[in-house]
Amino acid sequence: MSVETTPEALRLAWWVTAWLRGEAVTDLVLDAVIGPDATHTVSGLAALGLGGAEGVADTFVSGMGRLRTEGATGVGVAFPAEGDPVGLGGPRAFNDAALEAGEAVVVSTSSTTGVWIGLVPVRVGAVIEWQAYAAQRRQLPDVGEADRALRLALSESATALAELDVARWRPEVADWLMNLRHRPSLAGAPGVPARCVELAARGVQAREIVAVALEDEGGAVSASEMFRRREALVGLDRAARRALTAAGSPEVWPPN
Repeated sequence: MSVETTPEALRLAWWVTAWLRGEAVTDLVLDAVIGPDATHTVSGLAALGLGGAEGVADTFVSGMGRLRTEGATGVGVAFPAEGDPVGLGGPRAFNDAALEAGEAVVVSTSSTTGVWIGLVPVRVGAVIEWQAYAAQRRQLPDVGEADRALRLALSESATALAELDVARWRPEVADWLMNLRHRPSLAGAPGVPARCVELAARGVQAREIVAVALEDEGGAVSASEMFRRREALVGLDRAARRALTAAGSPEVWPPN
């Protein structure tokens, strides 16, 4: 699994957390977060009272430096969808932007005022701009619970799709479901528990399966069959998003 298939929010959360904890140097973080993109910027920090000039985007290093000055201690992810705002705690402006993007990060700080900052990626060509929002404390799925739920969802989805003859309408999906152990490895940042790296890899794999399977309704013979397929895939996507949210949020990481 290459950096290209790793969600932007997950790369940022893992590597900036490692940087904030003194476990990764700046150049390594830049390489890992920016990956194949031309550059990343951060906008909107001035509007939150975090320095800089209104309307002027910070470089990625400058933006992260402002957050560290504010007392940032870690960065977690959110992979929400309509009806399932997992990883989000509000307010509405941040939630709406995160739902539209499908991913976001939440920066926690050591400030006595309980400051939380949300960052939402907006892609413009080969550039990603992280738009800053005020955020609030959130509830997160437990890593163990998310792990068990994803394993169950994969099993149930494989059974349901086999009954619906997935091999006929999406043979590549059938192949992936038969070879779940043969997923590419995902490299985590220093300090990320191995269990979370493995869980994130399975979450990304599951979402790739869902994306391909939902590309069209080919081979469906009835509205009922289409509904059953989509139901199985939506359940798998929900479990995958929750797994990614837990694996990418240091607030709930188990000890290494």
